[in-house]
Amino acid sequence: MKIGKPHAPYIANKISIDLVNSPFITMSLGVEQVADVARKIIEEDIQKEAALEERVYEIMEENEDEMDFMQVDKRSMFWLIKKKLAPEFGVILSYEDRYSDVSHQILDVLIQNDLIEFKVSENMVKNVIFSAIESYIEKFEDIEERVIKKIENYKRKLIPGSEEYDIVFEKLYQEELKKLGMA
Repeated sequence: MKIGKPHAPYIANKISIDLVNSPFITMSLGVEQVADVARKIIEEDIQKEAALEERVYEIMEENEDEMDFMQVDKRSMFWLIKKKLAPEFGVILSYEDRYSDVSHQILDVLIQNDLIEFKVSENMVKNVIFSAIESYIEKFEDIEERVIKKIENYKRKLIPGSEEYDIVFEKLYQEELKKLGMA
């Protein structure tokens, strides 16, 4: 599943919580620094994909007349162009491989900055990070659905996309994450 920039802090928090709760990992400076490293790396990865997709849209716009004339399926063309340009932008399209790579990057920076210590293989620690990402992604859609249902049951109807809706959504989303131990 593709993740957006608003999810980066939540995933980073989940990673730091899972690392601090791991019996074979100790943190030298605390969860905030670990979460900050994870958030930055996740946001960089998201930005790389956004830049790739922006370039794909530019190419499609430049060739819109040709695509219309040939009756090309635009969704398929989008993916073909994205697949071709992905290596140039450093984007891994397989989400499992991508999250594994992001996990390695996070681990490397944590080790480099002496933010964590462990006496097991690096792969075991990387797996904690990877599992935190996957766990968040699995629960994200369920959390979002519960929050939307709660908002729909409000006496006063909130308009999706409005500032008030976004504030209420964020508050309820945080509460759901806390219930699951992810914030």
